Amino acid sequence: MLGIDTCLAEVMSIPGALDAMLVDHTSGMAVAFSSASGVDADRSAAALTEALRATTDGLARSCPGDVVRIDDMLVTTDKGHHLLRLLETVFEGPLVIYVRLDRERSNLALARHRLQNISSALTTK
Repeated sequence: MLGIDTCLAEVMSIPGALDAMLVDHTSGMAVAFSSASGVDADRSAAALTEALRATTDGLARSCPGDVVRIDDMLVTTDKGHHLLRLLETVFEGPLVIYVRLDRERSNLALARHRLQNISSALTTK
């Protein structure tokens, strides 16, 4: 099983990764953060958590009677890709792995695949 620091290092080793964060999805607090861009981790974590909650709520309303569980979420902007991977952990509660990728230097399919592998290694007992 990966530790939190190793997990974050693995996420930052994804080609094109600019920022990486582990977020406690329940509290909206940053558990761990790595960035060279000077991002406010606590504000960013809270905003990402709200975006996930709003998306989950919107999808639940769009699919009445179905249970909606988001595995991952992708947002593409003019500057890059933002990938979020939700996971249940053996830690205190649900975590979100977030990575911001440079749009020119990243391979989105590879990044998504790597996040799936990292999240599996983090949650394996």
